[in-house]
Amino acid sequence: MVTGSRRRRRELPGPVYFDASALVKLYLPEPGSDELNEVVAGRSDLLVSDLAATEIASSLSRHRREGVLNAEAIVRLRRALLAHVDAGFYRRVELIPAIHREAERLLFSLDAVPLRAADALHLALAISAEAATLLTYDRRLAEAALTVGLTAPG
Repeated sequence: MVTGSRRRRRELPGPVYFDASALVKLYLPEPGSDELNEVVAGRSDLLVSDLAATEIASSLSRHRREGVLNAEAIVRLRRALLAHVDAGFYRRVELIPAIHREAERLLFSLDAVPLRAADALHLALAISAEAATLLTYDRRLAEAALTVGLTAPG
């Protein structure tokens, strides 16, 4: 984070769960990518789900249709993400039926924060993995994460 004129690495309590809006910033230059890379560099407690990987594939596909990325770049980015997951750079959190039930419970119980289904699934995945932090760039998901006691830096 920027403090005065000096940059300082911000420590996040771990484990750290990534939703797609945060994970994509590690593979595709976007506003906040450099800072996020700095924050997670060298950590061994990073969590992801296949849900995030699928959402990123959707985003990359949209970028291709809009002419922002070409097909070769998309293949390269997708392979890099999946290779990091397979190599254990991230710990994979599985989307199993119990996660769906927890997401449904969250949808019914978090009345103050209207969640979409995918957001509720990410929150349930983070909870099931005993994450301390949920990294997201989605305001509603961050608010919901704070409501259930997770750190969600803004």
